[in-house]
Amino acid sequence: MNKVVLITGSAGLIGSEAARFFSARGFRVVGIDNDMRAQLFGADASTAWNRERLIQDLPNYVHASIDIRDSAALEEVFRTYESVISLIVHTAAQPSHDWAARDPHADFTINANGTLNLLELTRRYCPHAPFIFTSTNKVYGDTPNRLPLEELDQRWEVASDHPYFQQGIDETMSIDGSMHSLFGASKVAADVLVQEYGRYFGLKTACFRGGCLTGPSHSGTQLHGFLAYLMKCAATGKPYTVFGYEGKQVRDNIHSADLIDAFWAFYEEPRSGEVYNIGGGRDCNCSMLEAIEICEQITGQNLNWTYSEQNRAGDHIWWVSDTRRFRAHFPQWTIRHDVASILEEIYAANYRRWLEVG
Repeated sequence: MNKVVLITGSAGLIGSEAARFFSARGFRVVGIDNDMRAQLFGADASTAWNRERLIQDLPNYVHASIDIRDSAALEEVFRTYESVISLIVHTAAQPSHDWAARDPHADFTINANGTLNLLELTRRYCPHAPFIFTSTNKVYGDTPNRLPLEELDQRWEVASDHPYFQQGIDETMSIDGSMHSLFGASKVAADVLVQEYGRYFGLKTACFRGGCLTGPSHSGTQLHGFLAYLMKCAATGKPYTVFGYEGKQVRDNIHSADLIDAFWAFYEEPRSGEVYNIGGGRDCNCSMLEAIEICEQITGQNLNWTYSEQNRAGDHIWWVSDTRRFRAHFPQWTIRHDVASILEEIYAANYRRWLEVG
């Protein structure tokens, strides 16, 4: 049997990109995904369409509709492929601030308990296999909002004399003494577990603390999936709401393919208990207003948007990732996509499907 990569959230944005990437390199891909996204955010957010594409396109793809909170079902997968598991890519999550506040227990058990299940099964069945975890910059809570920020015409920006101005925010920022949102808290728990299984048990683990992860396979919704949902609204005429900060809040964005390239670099030369801020950095970031302008240029029509003064609790005003730590460990890695090219790709890949499904 070929080398096996286990991918949780395999029908989602990052999971499906990883499935195609590793399949093309000869891996047998075991995808674990129960379309929880549809349960969380409604039918429009379902990843079933992407799951069917994987099954159709990848002859070496095996799908398992398993909830990562179900340790017994997960163990059966690990037991089946024990001798050939070469990598675990854990992307499954409850990803929304707003949804977490509605059901904190479900949020925590998905993000923290689900991650613990996977780590423990990795330790028992395939401790040699690197374990890659898609964490989040939300582990830093609202600490970035205390930075000296300046309001410009279309964006907020950190003061030009601040150390973060040139490269962005690095991993030395504290995760303590801040408001994380309940989603951020559950991801902190998972993040620390991944680190500890690396440091305490010696597993080859890495937490990739992403900014906005994006790309053409994203099933974007109002509660999660910034660029994909924004472009969907721009292309179809659906109303869009900007929450707070005058629409000038800044996000860095990383294309799913650029993130998977980073995963591949780590797989080839794994380390234990690593933490990396990962995102578009200074190469690929935008404010809400700037993104709206680009979407309108691509679609040729004005976005139907309104403004709400109430920002989301714990939301960042300005986030740009400093990726120098990762690049120091893996100097061959680079960002290959900018915001405009990402939005053009999302539009080209999804416009017909959006019109069909409404």
